[in-house]
Amino acid sequence: MIFYPEERLAVLIDGANLYSTAKALGLEIDYKQLLGLFASKGRLVHALYYTALVEDHENSPLRPLVDWLGYNGYSMVTKSAKEYTSRDGQRRIKGNMDIEIAVDMLELAPRVDHIILMSGDGDFRRLVEAVQRKGVRVSVISSVETQPPMMSDDLRRQADNFIELEDLRATISKPDSPLSSHNGKVG
Repeated sequence: MIFYPEERLAVLIDGANLYSTAKALGLEIDYKQLLGLFASKGRLVHALYYTALVEDHENSPLRPLVDWLGYNGYSMVTKSAKEYTSRDGQRRIKGNMDIEIAVDMLELAPRVDHIILMSGDGDFRRLVEAVQRKGVRVSVISSVETQPPMMSDDLRRQADNFIELEDLRATISKPDSPLSSHNGKVG
């Protein structure tokens, strides 16, 4: 990882994408450790976590995480997920946060030197390119070690820096997690 101590940093976390990637790696993330990691790399200006929530489910498994993050240094960006029934009769939930991430990244660009995007979504390639034209370095954290890879090759090529999530395991995994020592291999 290439960081400079005087850099103003912003971390933008695509919650659904990071969750899927971490799950595929068998990694349980300690979000306090994650925040500490980036705070130690420069001047952390913002840490934003993006997720869609199902409104009528107060007991959503995501609710405790969202509440904890909101009280522990993260700015939460949420919106209501839309529930629908697919053609095959299955209940589905849709909650894409790409626009919110794009707007915030563009608005943050004049106030930071380096943005860390925790997502492997290839839809962000043009966004990363636009932010780079404004003079901001962009590092992307995801994984190519999952099957299939969770990291878009186009996004990886566009980023100034690619950080493999698996390489951060020792630093950001929950110490009491049974998954923390599996090295991405479950089973």
